[in-house]
Amino acid sequence: MKTVLKALLGSAVLAMAAGSASAATLDDVKAKGHVQCGVSTGLAGFSAPDDKGEYTGLDVDFCRAIAAAVFDDPKAVQFSPLSAKERFTALQSGEVDVLSRNTTWTISRDTALGLNFAGVTYYDGQGFMINSKKLQGISSALQLSGAAVCVQSGTTTELNLADYFKANNMEYNPVVFEKLEEVNTAYDQGRCDVYTTDQSGLYAIRLTLSSPDDHIVLPEIISKEPLGPVVRHGDDQWLDVVKWVYYAQLNAEELGVSQANLEESMKSENPEIKRLLGTEDGGKLGADLGLTNDWAARVIKHVGNYGEMFERNVGADSPLKISRGINALWTKGGLQYGMPIR
Repeated sequence: MKTVLKALLGSAVLAMAAGSASAATLDDVKAKGHVQCGVSTGLAGFSAPDDKGEYTGLDVDFCRAIAAAVFDDPKAVQFSPLSAKERFTALQSGEVDVLSRNTTWTISRDTALGLNFAGVTYYDGQGFMINSKKLQGISSALQLSGAAVCVQSGTTTELNLADYFKANNMEYNPVVFEKLEEVNTAYDQGRCDVYTTDQSGLYAIRLTLSSPDDHIVLPEIISKEPLGPVVRHGDDQWLDVVKWVYYAQLNAEELGVSQANLEESMKSENPEIKRLLGTEDGGKLGADLGLTNDWAARVIKHVGNYGEMFERNVGADSPLKISRGINALWTKGGLQYGMPIR
């Protein structure tokens, strides 16, 4: 009981500290010359080091977009690889400026942990992957009663797993690990029958297995997993910077502004494009954010619009080949919707 109370008090203290933070993160970032970004310890398509040690992925590119907006330099960012257990403490304590780490937006994280989500950069849902040679004839998660299921601790995944099996009157044997790498290894070695996590993660993890073709992702989606960047409570200016970088990328895609045509777009007479790129006479939108007026143009120049960022990391131009689906723009039947820049 004392241990539990101590843990709760510790979380409360961190949350209070985060909630009382002064609006100084942008100033601190400018002073040190880089954005400190918390990412995963390795998830293909979202955040993972390549063979040269350079981080790549959708979450990584978003961090680079913030750096581009602030410094006109996408390399002005340093990455802190964090486990699911470490991520919130690292943000609450100020170890990182922003968490861009395939993190699900929930009410408890938004309130009790003293955090603010800046948007949903990827709409996801939890799924299941099995070795089809080991579990022959299985085509639905409803056939998994009695299975041993690999899952990462300290995640919404673990809670959703319990809810799903209970709701469907099924039994299961949880095989729980703290680190993602441990879960991957255990599943690949056959220590469990099933792997559960966000469906996008399953497609990424499948590529790393010793025999990828033996594994299939089952069709069921058992949860809503809105993934997005997170900042601390108490610093509205920094929250504004992070969320409007995201909205700028969405608006750029909707307006047809990309890395390839940015120079031409800078000459556009379209009022929306002029406001986006900071070419409107007398514009002060950048100054209101604490940035230069061409902050969004910097983002597009160095990182691209949302569609470009999506396709090269997880979409058609990536090994994952994930379709846009509900992550398409609202004008194309999806959920992605950029708030007006005006």
